[in-house]
Amino acid sequence: MPAEIIAIGTELTTGSKLDTNSQWLSQELSALGIPVHFHTTLADDLPANIAALRVAIDRAELVLITGGLGPTLDDLTRDALAAVLVQPLVLDEPSLQTIRQMFSSRNRDMPERNIVQALFPQGSRPIPNSRGTAPGIDVEVNRPGREACRVFAMPGVPSEMKFMFEQEVVPRLGETGRTGRVIRHARINCYGLGESATEELLGDITARGRDPEVGITVHEATITLRIVTEGTTARECEDKIAATRAAIAERLGDTVFGEGDDELQHVVIRGLLERQQTLAVVEVATGGLVSHWLSGVEGNENCFVGGIILPRGRIMAGRPLRTLWADAPATPTVETARELATRCRDEFGSDYALVVTERTLDDSTGPRACIGLATPAGVAVRELNLIGDPGILKSRLGKSALNLLRLEALVRRS
Repeated sequence: MPAEIIAIGTELTTGSKLDTNSQWLSQELSALGIPVHFHTTLADDLPANIAALRVAIDRAELVLITGGLGPTLDDLTRDALAAVLVQPLVLDEPSLQTIRQMFSSRNRDMPERNIVQALFPQGSRPIPNSRGTAPGIDVEVNRPGREACRVFAMPGVPSEMKFMFEQEVVPRLGETGRTGRVIRHARINCYGLGESATEELLGDITARGRDPEVGITVHEATITLRIVTEGTTARECEDKIAATRAAIAERLGDTVFGEGDDELQHVVIRGLLERQQTLAVVEVATGGLVSHWLSGVEGNENCFVGGIILPRGRIMAGRPLRTLWADAPATPTVETARELATRCRDEFGSDYALVVTERTLDDSTGPRACIGLATPAGVAVRELNLIGDPGILKSRLGKSALNLLRLEALVRRS
């Protein structure tokens, strides 16, 4: 049963706001086994709304609309539906009473304009909205010679829309048998290999037509493997994903660091908390990005003890760590990174210390960066070639530093 999602609002077409509703609904429908074939975004324009609705009803069996159900003059969804259905708008007294009660519960008088929210195209059914004043609209549109198209219109406010979809729309879909095969997704995140090398190692796992299907995407040097499968039951899908997950882990090894929304900083913080160990950082080339990432993870205050951010070219060996930013300019070296990591660990009293420094070489090897990791067992230093997209340079350096800590301290020595 192909579906179409229509998001209505001039704020979306002008770019003032991002359409997150369509993304969320697509994911929810996919989990129900309903494929989404089209996304349409419309301004608050009645002729455009009417035209788009006619197209959607003709080409999809299920149409979900978000937005345009408010009380203002630019809320046109109910009018557009009435025009497409060639039906008048009629007042639904129970809905009006619910809206009045909602205003009364907030000790406010209901503006007369809100009466329009209780108007529905004749033949449609209200969808209760327990979190706002805008009821939704449920209507079945007859199509000669074909199965009818089911249309659900919901508020544009995400919290209202999500609750209405889960509590009202999904049960109505189930009653009519419109849900299809079960579809499940998984994401596996990797770091340390390029896209081509990852694909080569995975081999037939990424072959077209394979079930589950595995796709590769790259974002700022992080490789994400997207696994999609379908079946008659959720258990069947989960079993297939588990088998593919195991095959990926066997071929990619330690480059796999997490799943779903996991980033390297989440894995690092979890590992430190599990071991009851601490970390400090010194950043020269990343502008505090690593510290920003770490401090944004829940529980970081119990393992991330702090860091120092230094401007490029302000490092000189042999001075107290906390006064380095006042030193004369100097070009950092591998030994500088080693010394900084050691002194950072000593001064913060942490189990581990990470250092990221950028340096420029005069020879043909080009610009490079140094990453230092001080551990109870010693200091490891890695050099990185900085050739590549300058727009992701800081992110790549920061991720490489966290990955060094993950591999050397939290995986291989665990």
